[in-house]
Amino acid sequence: MKAECPICAAAIELSEDTVQGELLECPDCGTELEVVQVNPPVLNEAPKEEEDWGE
Repeated sequence: MKAECPICAAAIELSEDTVQGELLECPDCGTELEVVQVNPPVLNEAPKEEEDWGE
């Protein structure tokens, strides 16, 4: 399966066992991406984790 990086438009090869919600890194631009849909494969930039500062 192939998907396109939403940041740099690079073609990214996904393994057959890729699941929705999986995080991966674009090999071209290094952006952390999240698999939002598997069939057809769709990637979005992964949400940034915010510090909770112990709250």
